[in-house]
Amino acid sequence: MTADSPALAPLRAASDLPAPEPGVRRAVVMTMGALHRGHAGLIRAARRLVGPTGRVLVTVFVNPLQFGAGEDFDRYPRTLDADTAVAARAGADLLFAPTAAEVYPGGEPLVRIAAGPMGEVLEGVSRPGHFDGMLTVVAKLLHLTRPDLALYGEKDAQQLALIRRMVRDLNFPVEIVGVPTVREEDGLALSSRNRYLDADERVTALALSRALFAARDRLAAEAVLRARALVAPTDERRALALAALHESRASADAHAVALAGDPVGALASPASALAAARAVLDEARNAEPPLYPDYLALVDPRDFREVPADHVGEAILAIAARVGSTRLIDNIRLTFGAHR
Repeated sequence: MTADSPALAPLRAASDLPAPEPGVRRAVVMTMGALHRGHAGLIRAARRLVGPTGRVLVTVFVNPLQFGAGEDFDRYPRTLDADTAVAARAGADLLFAPTAAEVYPGGEPLVRIAAGPMGEVLEGVSRPGHFDGMLTVVAKLLHLTRPDLALYGEKDAQQLALIRRMVRDLNFPVEIVGVPTVREEDGLALSSRNRYLDADERVTALALSRALFAARDRLAAEAVLRARALVAPTDERRALALAALHESRASADAHAVALAGDPVGALASPASALAAARAVLDEARNAEPPLYPDYLALVDPRDFREVPADHVGEAILAIAARVGSTRLIDNIRLTFGAHR
């Protein structure tokens, strides 16, 4: 479907979904509506993966099972006409927007998928039952749409990890594809909930991405420090003397690394990254309006357990915070030990 195609006609009944066509790849993008540029990016990525002859389905369903008491289910934006237009412009072939009665014809399901230990940390602590509800509806929509590929944004990193684990553990015949987070020019991750922020709250909310970027930049700076140290004198006394004489920046760097006890890479540590991010969040607590952090954690992308102090490899720095009445999440991938 091209950018000038007419708006898609949303289908409400699962019986109206077409069956997969032999030899035609099908991709699904699952959303709760209020589509923005991030969702459009997912749809365009799906189109690239299945090609011009493939089929791209978009689902729009505000799932009541994944909203807890006091959360924003009732005020969550419902903008189906606008969503249909966004999906059409981005290249979708079909939009499936079922009602709750269609998805749960017998009322709330008695049998649900449990997220298990991976769903009991970070978002799972803050939103008990959220991931059980999310996985239950994802499983149902995968059965209904029968895709070859399903695409999800990396902004919801724990959600993506759980979906991948469910598909692997329960042998779903579908490939899960993560798509990088789309950000505003100022760094704020795109989210349907951003529309709840007033102008001042939005300024404060930028602390989430600033904290993540501060951790990333700290690791980059320490990588430069290590590189300098490797070509400078590493004898501690010589480095001390040269640094005192201001002979060279490299000598001072070498001394700093020598004092750290590991001239090859101890500085690029999870603790260092967390400290850089935490400093930004601590400052934002005093903003007006203030930021109220929920969690800041450096976790293994495979199981979302917090990484140890000597972690080597990839990790996800995940953050959640509230500004006013709006709760936002964000994350970034970091790599430790690349220069060891």
